[in-house]
Amino acid sequence: MHTPVVDVAPVTPPVPADRPAGRNHGLDALRVAAICGVVAIHVFGEIVGNREMRGNTQWWIATAIDLGVVWCVPVFIMISGALILSPRAHAAGPAEFYRKRFARILPAMIFWHVVYLVLVRMMMHGERPGPGRLAVNFLDARVYTALYFLWLIAGLYLIAPVLAAFLRDGGERRAKIIAGVAVLWSVGAYMTPGVAAMLGEGRPITLGAWNIWFPYVGFFLAGWALRKVVPSPRGIALAALVAVVVQAEVVWQYGVRPDYPWLQAVFPVTASGLATTIGSGCLFVVALGLGARWTVSERGGRRLKQLSDASFGVFLIHMLVFEVVMRFVPAVAQGTSLAWSAGAYVVVLVTAFALSIVAGKIPYLRAVV
Repeated sequence: MHTPVVDVAPVTPPVPADRPAGRNHGLDALRVAAICGVVAIHVFGEIVGNREMRGNTQWWIATAIDLGVVWCVPVFIMISGALILSPRAHAAGPAEFYRKRFARILPAMIFWHVVYLVLVRMMMHGERPGPGRLAVNFLDARVYTALYFLWLIAGLYLIAPVLAAFLRDGGERRAKIIAGVAVLWSVGAYMTPGVAAMLGEGRPITLGAWNIWFPYVGFFLAGWALRKVVPSPRGIALAALVAVVVQAEVVWQYGVRPDYPWLQAVFPVTASGLATTIGSGCLFVVALGLGARWTVSERGGRRLKQLSDASFGVFLIHMLVFEVVMRFVPAVAQGTSLAWSAGAYVVVLVTAFALSIVAGKIPYLRAVV
């Protein structure tokens, strides 16, 4: 199970009266944690997907890491919604919004689809997909692993002006109600295939390049609806505890799902599953609360911002770095060694951050990271 990242930026929620307004470093930190989670899912996912390793200690540790950070997808969408649905982002009208947003994402979509299709699939893997297969891959948003998320965020950009206008005219109450309804709708929709299968009637959800964004509209709206939440220290602790408990349940459920098929059917272990939805919302609120209370030095704030801003590039680059690592370390590619995978994780993460930061300073390259 692979979960990529979107091009998002932190938004600053209101802070207590005794604190000056400024960038919310809690969301910066959450964004960095989320991209670290994305890399972990792809690296340790090789062990999780190895049936011969299933059930042993190494497999359980890898599963705890992999499934324990599945919240990273909803969290990135929520951070994105908190910024993109702001009236200020749409003040110049839809045309200007589209120009700015798609000028950012389209070059990255084109460049990285070519890179992963030609360099990875064709040159490194030796694939020779025909025109028909390529067309299907593009329609299904499956040219390469996590690149489907670029189509997802493009879809959310497309509907953002409509959502922003609807929210602007309804106040905070409307935002919370519509976000809650949309999130519950997606949770319910993802329960349907499993329940139908248990009843002997298959009803799969089919998503492709043009509708893959739909299940995430609720998280997009929730980011805006929750942006002003600043919980008390006790509230932060409670939200953090709930997040840990529900993610532990996700790990346990994935590990025992062959024995409890009904549990997976009713409460699927997906980014839009009930447990992950709850955990993601709690982590988002924790980040808002901590960010409103943290005092970060100017130097520390600049470094955290740099890492946060580099996360989109890390998402795009890390899969290429991981492909190179797997070619030289068979134990990582085969998912047979937790130690080698842990080492690979550090190498991939550090290398991807370094390349993203450097590329962000180079003309033309910074347009695609």
